[in-house]
Amino acid sequence: MEPQKSLVIATGNPGKAKEFAEMLGQQWQIRTLKDFPEISDVIEDGDSFETNACKKAREISEQVEGWVLADDSGLEVDYLDGAPGIYSARYAGPEKDDEANNQKLLKELDGVPDKQRGAQFHCVLAIAKSGEVLKTFSGIIRGKILTEYHGSNGFGYDPLFLPDGYRVTTAEMAPHEKHNISHRGLASKQASSFLKDACL
Repeated sequence: MEPQKSLVIATGNPGKAKEFAEMLGQQWQIRTLKDFPEISDVIEDGDSFETNACKKAREISEQVEGWVLADDSGLEVDYLDGAPGIYSARYAGPEKDDEANNQKLLKELDGVPDKQRGAQFHCVLAIAKSGEVLKTFSGIIRGKILTEYHGSNGFGYDPLFLPDGYRVTTAEMAPHEKHNISHRGLASKQASSFLKDACL
């Protein structure tokens, strides 16, 4: 059997790391920033998901060998003019607390009718090597924000997000079901194909 190639996921978020390992782990030996404690956090000061993903991928790939995949992703709510957007993880503060973020979102949408609760998860992935960003990929999934939690799988805003055409939230789906339709899953499929061709 051909040995697995190493892929560094530029995140310290355990939820994201787990999802990437599930989506890419068979082909790759997945490592994250938790495996490189000497690397300091990249300051995400860009004005878009793509800018932040590219910055993370580029800076981390300058400090580790091989392929680096970075993502920036979040929830964009129509009624809130696209918020929380790039601030999704720290919507309720720098602590990046999922529960606090969800509670703030519910408060912001309190009383908003069902037809105006449209939203989307948006993910941009960037692949870099030796300090150069080689390719970016994007994935989007549309849905709406519910008024109460449903499900305990996933992380972040998953318990409140009902994808279009489904009767269960992304937090009620089995991992493989979610990966098939999610923003991160769609972008990861493109990234995986690119990496496979690049490594031939």
